[in-house]
Amino acid sequence: MAKARNKPAPRGIAYADRRYDIVAIGSSAGGLNALTQALRSIPADFPSSIVVVQHLAPRHKSMMPELLARSLHLRAKQAEHGEIILPGWVYVAPPDEHLLVGPGKLQLLHSQLVHFSRPSIDLLFESVAGTYGSRSVGLILSGSGLDGASGMAAIKESGGVTIVQNDAEFKALPQAALETHSVDLQVPLHKIAQTLLKLCCGNHKA
Repeated sequence: MAKARNKPAPRGIAYADRRYDIVAIGSSAGGLNALTQALRSIPADFPSSIVVVQHLAPRHKSMMPELLARSLHLRAKQAEHGEIILPGWVYVAPPDEHLLVGPGKLQLLHSQLVHFSRPSIDLLFESVAGTYGSRSVGLILSGSGLDGASGMAAIKESGGVTIVQNDAEFKALPQAALETHSVDLQVPLHKIAQTLLKLCCGNHKA
């Protein structure tokens, strides 16, 4: 498994100029393909951290971090409790553990199911909203169920930016978020990377 290490900032993007510290992404059915496509063209020197909850079978080891690491320019790994959050990394919630963020660190929590799910998109998004406020981005991709809707509202209320995939293979998850009236942007899958780069890096080109 890849280990996050402190590295000097790449020259392509100035980390001090980043506009958002963290991008939180939630997905379920159809999510792995959507996530791969959404992040594929984002460069390794992306100045923000990315945290992901994908609904997974609780008793099976997830290969998702390895699959993402092979497909993306970004580095990807399974989240570990107490781990320092670094820019340019994708941290994926492990099966059967809630993923939360505190100031600069990841937290794992084995508490009750939320919307029949552990990990929960809502818990991740709510922790992101509480920790990073207006410097956070929430993104809902393809999926079924209601998880993530109240978390998107929390990010919106904290001053962050909220996005849903508007051409999702499974539409229930994005639709539930839309029904909270807390979504800033509805974006097709092929434009999500460009949208994240514009938000987080200003004029940087995808």
